[in-house]
Order: sequence, then C-alpha cells, then structure tokens
Amino acid sequence: MSAAEAPVADQNARSDSSTQAVRITRALLSVSDKRGLVSLARALASTGVELVSTGGTARALAEAGLTVVPIEQLTGFPEMMDGRVKTLHPRVHGGLLARRDLAHHMSAASEHGIVPIDLVCVNLYPFEGTIAKAGVSRDEAIENIDIGGPSMIRSAAKNYSSVTVVTDPSQYAMVEAELAQHGGATTLALRERLAAAAFARTAAYDAAIANWFAKEAGDRFPEVLTVALRRSAELRYGENPHQAAALYGDATAGAGAVVGAPLLGGKALSYNNVLDASAALDAARDIASLDPHAVAVVVVKHTNPCGAALRATAREAFLDAYSGDPLAAYGGIVAVAGGVDASCAQAMVEGQRFLEVVVAHKFSDDAVAMLSSRWKNVRLVAVGGPGAGAGISIRTVSGGALVQEVDAHRDEAQSLQLVAGSGADKEMRMSALFAMSVSKHLKSNAVCICDGTMLLGAGAGQMDRVAACRLAVEKAGDRITRAGSTIVAASDAFFPFPDGPAILIDAGVRCIVHPGGSKRDQETVDLCTSRGVTCLLTGVRHFKH
Repeated sequence: MSAAEAPVADQNARSDSSTQAVRITRALLSVSDKRGLVSLARALASTGVELVSTGGTARALAEAGLTVVPIEQLTGFPEMMDGRVKTLHPRVHGGLLARRDLAHHMSAASEHGIVPIDLVCVNLYPFEGTIAKAGVSRDEAIENIDIGGPSMIRSAAKNYSSVTVVTDPSQYAMVEAELAQHGGATTLALRERLAAAAFARTAAYDAAIANWFAKEAGDRFPEVLTVALRRSAELRYGENPHQAAALYGDATAGAGAVVGAPLLGGKALSYNNVLDASAALDAARDIASLDPHAVAVVVVKHTNPCGAALRATAREAFLDAYSGDPLAAYGGIVAVAGGVDASCAQAMVEGQRFLEVVVAHKFSDDAVAMLSSRWKNVRLVAVGGPGAGAGISIRTVSGGALVQEVDAHRDEAQSLQLVAGSGADKEMRMSALFAMSVSKHLKSNAVCICDGTMLLGAGAGQMDRVAACRLAVEKAGDRITRAGSTIVAASDAFFPFPDGPAILIDAGVRCIVHPGGSKRDQETVDLCTSRGVTCLLTGVRHFKH
C-alpha cells in the first residue's frame, strides 16, 4: 500500500500516554548533508517505518538497499522547476500539521487522502557554505535558498506533540537511541527539544539570507540586524571561573577564522584563549600586509601585542617577536601569519619559553610533533588561510549593542605626511607603518616603540597618553639608544600636548608617527623640529576601546 493510499492510523495504537511517546510509522527524509543518513533510515526501517523521500536523498537510500516511496507518489505531482517545487503540497503539510487529538483534523485528512507523517528529517540547502566561498555568483547563492525545507521544518516543529523533526546529523544518534528504547517511538521530551532546535535552525538560516541580501543591496547597517551564531562548544568557564560561557560560530565566516579551526594539539581553547588568539591573528595579518613576501609573528597577552616582528622567515619573526618582551611573552599566545615549519617550532621550544596557544595558517607535521612534545597542553590552531577580511564588530552594552565596521584601514607610505625633520627614507617609513599597525591593535590609549619592523615596548590601555609613553619607554629599555636611527614611536591617536612626545624623544626615539588632529599639533611639530626628530602624520585615528 502506498503512502497516498494508506488509511489514517489509529492514534491509540500509535501513542503511549504514559510517556507521550508517538510511534513512528511514516517518515519523510530530504537532506543536503547525507552524513549518517543511511544509518538513521535503517533504524527507522527496522521498526517498520515507511520511508518517503525526494530526489538525491531517495537515490542514496535506494542505493543502500532501502525501500523508498518517491515524493511524487505521495503528492501526485512530479518534482518540477529544477526542484524548486516538490514538497510544497497539502499532502505533505497536511500530514505534518494535522493534530492527531482533534477529530475534525483527522476527518479532513482522511477525506482528502492525507496520511500522517510522524518524522521529518531535513537539513537545508547549504546557503551559508555557498556564500562563504570565494567568487560565488548571485545566481548560485539564490539557488541555494531553500524554500520547501524550512516550510517542512516549521510545520513539523509546530506540531511537535505528534511529529519528530530532525534537522542535523548530530541529532541522529539520539533519535536512533529513542527508537530502540521505546519500540520505534519518540518521547515528548525529545520531540520538544528537537522542535526548539528546528526553530533555531530556520531562524539562523533566514538571518544568513537576510544579511546576504542587505550586503548585496549595499546596506551596511540594515534596520533590523539579524545575528545567527551556532554553538560550537560549551567552555569550562568564561573570563573567570565563576562565569559560565560558550563559544558560538558564524557559519558564513569561511576559512581563516579561529572559531571552527581544527585543533592539532593540546586542550580545548578557553574563553580567554579564543579572545587572545583572535586578537593575535588579526594583528599578525595586518602587519603581514606590509610585505607579502615576509612572515609576521605577534605575541599577545590579554589581547595586547607584547611582541611583534616582520621577517623573511617564521623562525626569524618569532625570535624577534618573543625577544621584544620576554617577560610578558611567557605564557603568551602566538599568531603566525603564515606557516609554522620545523625550524620555527624549534625556536619556539628552546630555552625556558612557555606558550599557551600557537595559531597559524598551517603547521608542518614535524612542527606539531615538536610543539606537542615540548608542552603537552599547548593549543595548536590551524586556521587554514588568510581569512575573509573585514566585517562588522558587535559589542553588547546595557540595553542593546554597538555595531561598527571592523577597522580595516591600513596606512600606506604615500599617505604619511612629513611635518617635521629633514626627511623620512624608505626604511623609516616602513618602520612607521609597522609601528602604526601595532598601535592599532593595542588598547587605547596606546603608544608603542619599534626598531624597524620589531616591537620593543608598548604602553596600552592607559587613561592618559603620557603614561602610555612612559610605559613604552620602560618596556623598550636601553635598546632604544643601542638601535640607532630606525627607532620609531607610534600613537593610536593624536598627542594633545607635547609632554608625551618629549618623553619619547628624551629616551632616544628618532621618529614619531601619529594621526594628528589636535589643536595643539603644532606644539609637537615644533618640539620635533627643535630636537631634530622626524614627525609623520597619518590622518587616521585607531582607537581600540
């Protein structure tokens, strides 16, 4: 007997009132992600469940030796319009939405040849994955907007008192376990849990589509901002042990992000590890953009760079970044905008160094073995690529959120305005750009001192810029006077008075670069001129609160 011809089942025979368990007699399966599909289908078929399916899913089940009722046999209509129309039919949605406890619902179903569908297994067209690919066309994105799938999910979830809705392969095991435990039935508790997950899935899916359309339309800040993040892990705790925490990922982020990147060694990342690794990676990539033929390494503590260097090899960059502030770098988080090979790993494990996390585009097998042998718990995060670039930043505040574009501005040599000093050669300008790139990733108020393309000392997160200057000088120490004419100090914002620059110049800084814009800029310019120090203005502020 076909699905379309089957009589409406006697609900008393299908339901156990003691657990509100509903026996599955008919299931509709239609999935894009076919992982685990055959196992679930076999578990259903073993209890006598009739399997209804569509297109590629039906073919996969048939190839596995399972008996399948094609969707067109249920609806009486063929799939059409390149698959756009196949499940949008009363015999599908009536079978899902009919309330089994209402006689007039069941009478209407019987009158129109609608049979109950007790389980729906649907995962949606991969819209998020499609738009995360480089160079995806508008047409390809639109064709990956699922219509029938979300409709079936919502119908089934609304009627969770009778219908089991499965939306992700990670749920298959718990469904199979319930079928085995309850003789082919599912409990109300499971159905309710799955319904909640189903509505969350369709909400996230629609959010991704809405955001994509807003971006395509050039609307940076749409009237309604929809944010859909999927929980990837529950963390041991947050910033402090008394705070609960979880990690959520953006399915549209693509490769190159810390969240979702494979962990090649060590314990799971903590809340603070994720924050620091992301901050270090952002800074390293920013610095690496100064020279596409070099490797950037950044060491951070509490999201602030305490070491940074741009060198020809990862090994050289790491050694100079770590030596910028060895005290702060101990137990730090290291990001490599490039790959970690055996030579770089050897440098990392030498001496008394200790690293919590190393995040890089890739690791050689030898590097993984070496680092894991040196520190059992060091987290090795391979992000897989340079990342997708700028997006938006969202920060919660009391009663809402602040949203802004990510600070993706990169200062360029030709944009540096010389306002004091006899001139700035190519080497000094490169050092100035490097220093500004570092200061951009320090918490404001921020000042850093660099020797060429190596960070010597930083003052970050200070309430006044004079204190930031003093801290940077203290961290840099006597290396300022030993290094020579390439010592550059950078500030993330203008100097309101010349007192901060005076501290830097007295310590031996030979070039000061800052955005400018103060009413008292001329006082700093005059100071630099009188002391024979170069002063460069960028015109762009880089506050990071």
